[in-house]
Amino acid sequence: MTSLTSIAERYGRLSDEDMRWLHRLVGDFQLLADLAIGDIVLWLPTGDEDGYIAAQHARPAGAATLFYRDVVGQPVRNAWREQVGRAFEEGVTLDADSPEWGVEFDAKVRAIPVRRRESEPSVAVVKQPIAVITRHANHADTRSAGRLERTFRECAAELFRMIAEGDFPDRAAPTGTRRGAARASDGLIRLDQTGVVTFASPNALSAFTRLGFRGELEGESLAEITTELIDESQEVDEALPLVVTGRAPWRTDIETRLVTLSLRAVPLRQRGARLGAIVLVRDVTDMRAQEQTLITKDATIREIHHRVKNNLQTVAALLRIQSRRTKSEEARTALQDAERRVSSIAVVHDTLSEGLSQSVDFDEVFDRAMKLTSEVASIHGAHVRTERNGSFGVLPSGYATPLALALTELVTNAVEHGLAGRDDGLVRITAVREEGWLTVQVCDNGAGLPPGRVGSGLGTQIVKTLVTGELSGSIDWGARAVEGTEVTVKVPLSYIAKDDELR
Repeated sequence: MTSLTSIAERYGRLSDEDMRWLHRLVGDFQLLADLAIGDIVLWLPTGDEDGYIAAQHARPAGAATLFYRDVVGQPVRNAWREQVGRAFEEGVTLDADSPEWGVEFDAKVRAIPVRRRESEPSVAVVKQPIAVITRHANHADTRSAGRLERTFRECAAELFRMIAEGDFPDRAAPTGTRRGAARASDGLIRLDQTGVVTFASPNALSAFTRLGFRGELEGESLAEITTELIDESQEVDEALPLVVTGRAPWRTDIETRLVTLSLRAVPLRQRGARLGAIVLVRDVTDMRAQEQTLITKDATIREIHHRVKNNLQTVAALLRIQSRRTKSEEARTALQDAERRVSSIAVVHDTLSEGLSQSVDFDEVFDRAMKLTSEVASIHGAHVRTERNGSFGVLPSGYATPLALALTELVTNAVEHGLAGRDDGLVRITAVREEGWLTVQVCDNGAGLPPGRVGSGLGTQIVKTLVTGELSGSIDWGARAVEGTEVTVKVPLSYIAKDDELR
């Protein structure tokens, strides 16, 4: 679906400040649609004969939509063209009752100009509207509305008035994630200027009943009620007093041992004077419990990786001690190789223990693993430097471990068999990630492989097993045109993508 940003960029009539304001506004479009009990459409001026184009559309959650298809990206219909145009040019809210083309029922249409505040620190309102909102409500629903529906529409009317005056959205409101935010249907409380409840929806009353309140909310101070309900053993958010009195457009939680309510305040103002507030209420007990479970799970996984890393480092240390005490040169070499392989695996687990994700930046892992080659070079009397070109990118842990071990083995083989005794050894690793493949080339300037021969030692067998078996990739050995050896490893990224989807 076409986005607000792409539509605005196509017609180019809005400034960066206009766009920031509209993005904050459409973040509350669902709230507006739910309170208005009707469809809400945002119209941007196009500057051509079409006049205006729909940039955002929200349907009410608790009522039937009047539009079967989304209107985003479509020009304004003839039935409302004049009404929308006058609202934009004159900056006034206009109502019209007329049968609309393309909808099932007669609809009551209201056009509201959208004004914004000037850039901070100014609090002045930009005179010319930057867009128009139309609200499309069913006549029949309006005539048969009960107290809940009437209150919802009254709240919507207040917000539409504030939009026309540049008072909504509130610039002090947070712009972070809205996951778990309360919605109108979850529970709505209306406060007057003093913070006394003038209306509480059935869902809001039920939420406070679960919290432990047994009376009627209406006529009571919401701040006093929440103070009595707060569990003294729980930490209290400093924003809570401002939210329950409706003085700040913030979100907070009320938490007891068994129940957690999320509250969001929407202050109602007129020309700077506070008229009251809307407080949205949602029972998020299960959601908070799930979040806590995930946090605990992540911490447990990180601790497991940390302990695995410690255990592997202990094994590597034991192998190092044993290699120093053995008298057999063959046994010493085998133990040193085993120590290096265990250490390269420990590097991956060490990286995983430091973050929340079970994927790792393999560039960092590989650079740390390459430090192990310096000890191998010193054993063989070589001075070798490693050079990495390109980027491996982020890989899941299931791929990072075998790839790190395979590449460490390849670099070690290059040092041991191609660069032993040299003072100018170079191992260049080039990583290219594109078109569904990760291609890695390991080149050295050593003695090179004899024509038609590939190593048959344990290291070569390990690399083959890891690349073809664990990574479902391919590996190719060959001599370079000038000197040295070139090994190419290709790993299909499609398998990585599938594993990510399964997770």
